[in-house]
Amino acid sequence: MIHVLSALVMLQSTMKMDPPAVGEMAPMFDLHQIDHSSVRLKPALRRGPVVLVVLRGFPGYQCPFCTKQVGEWMTHSDDFAKRHASVVFVYPGPVDGLEGHLKEFVGNKEIPKAFTFTLDPGYGFTNRYHLRWDAPNETAYPSTFVIARDGHIRFAKVSHTHDDRASTEAVLAALDKLN
Repeated sequence: MIHVLSALVMLQSTMKMDPPAVGEMAPMFDLHQIDHSSVRLKPALRRGPVVLVVLRGFPGYQCPFCTKQVGEWMTHSDDFAKRHASVVFVYPGPVDGLEGHLKEFVGNKEIPKAFTFTLDPGYGFTNRYHLRWDAPNETAYPSTFVIARDGHIRFAKVSHTHDDRASTEAVLAALDKLN
């Protein structure tokens, strides 16, 4: 039994526990929208680069920094479309009520064609990407990744504060470097 535990400890110490980084392959995902349709990374990459934005979701309230970020990004939707990029927002939180909270967050906004809002109930995606902010009133570290069509991450910003988000300018510049 001691040998098994030692082996597990050694295995865990060699496993990467950091969020995905620039140059690495992005972990595949299969998320769902409010209408329960599937959003998978591999098919999305066939259409062009993917900008993956992990919001704080619902940590007991609608995050004002997420609201501001999404609003800013929506004003640049044409810029993302010109670069043939899909923008996938991930809204993490506890299973109970998450879908309703995302509906409230999106509200009556007209969502640009290249933008998708997905749910991460129970933090499966967040944990897989090692972005879980496991503290009171937290859900996930606000993060943005630009994933090239070959699946490699070309830009990554993981914030350990609420308001330090990737700017649209930085992400658009990263998309420009892909061409």
